[in-house]
Amino acid sequence: MNTKMLKLFVAAMLAILVSGCGVFGGQQTAGEYVDDATITTRVKSRFVEDDRVNALRLSVETMRGTVQLSGFATSAAERQRAGEIARGVPGVRSVQNDIVVRPGKN
Repeated sequence: MNTKMLKLFVAAMLAILVSGCGVFGGQQTAGEYVDDATITTRVKSRFVEDDRVNALRLSVETMRGTVQLSGFATSAAERQRAGEIARGVPGVRSVQNDIVVRPGKN
């Protein structure tokens, strides 16, 4: 295979992967993966900006627009606020709030 054919082959393979036809882990297209990563980043950023939520104790994962929150909050109000923040991020379809309340833990 000459250099020109090799470059054409590589370009075609990249086009297929980037087009969204490729699947990551058999669960998401490339576009969905990027959208979910953006949602996760936005939720985490808003946690950092909010003085009622401790972003270091909370985890965020997103799959096809569904955000799953986990970790530990010191109050029910902090847990609730984290859910509210996540629901307010564009692109979020639903929120599964699995944050556990542990009073007095900082």
